[in-house]
Amino acid sequence: MTSPTTDAATRRIFIDKQSPKAYHAMVQTSEAVRAVAADAGLDRTLVELVNLRVSQINGCAYCLDTHTKAALRLGESTRRLGVLAAWRDTELFTPEERAALALAEATTDPTDAAAQESALDAAHRTLTDDQVSAVIWVAITINAFNRVSIMSKHPVRGIEGPRAHS
Repeated sequence: MTSPTTDAATRRIFIDKQSPKAYHAMVQTSEAVRAVAADAGLDRTLVELVNLRVSQINGCAYCLDTHTKAALRLGESTRRLGVLAAWRDTELFTPEERAALALAEATTDPTDAAAQESALDAAHRTLTDDQVSAVIWVAITINAFNRVSIMSKHPVRGIEGPRAHS
């Protein structure tokens, strides 16, 4: 007989496949949030920066891989992607991006009320109410997808680019 720890480690369930109706509802929510962000005038690259920053905080390899590719396709620079985790310590991000990133971080860790208030204040100085709402929805949505991928152990497969043959 195997131990519960071994069973848990080897019996991962891709919950998106196991419960497709629930996952499909999440996908529909994601599509609605994408439309809300576009209607609010948020640049698609900014949305991907939020997706990436939240995924960094949560440690979701699958979502980091997915949204890094998306950001690069949109023309985001590898330099900015490389320093995203330390965005506060650079001058590479616009005031709008900085406000959105702070708000995304506050949404991801809602236990720090002071950080939430600070992020909301900064966001309201830089973004419209529609944009503030959209950023929060983007952060909520990617947080949910992070949990699906983390709990399912969605794999990041293959090596691409120059290191593929190293």
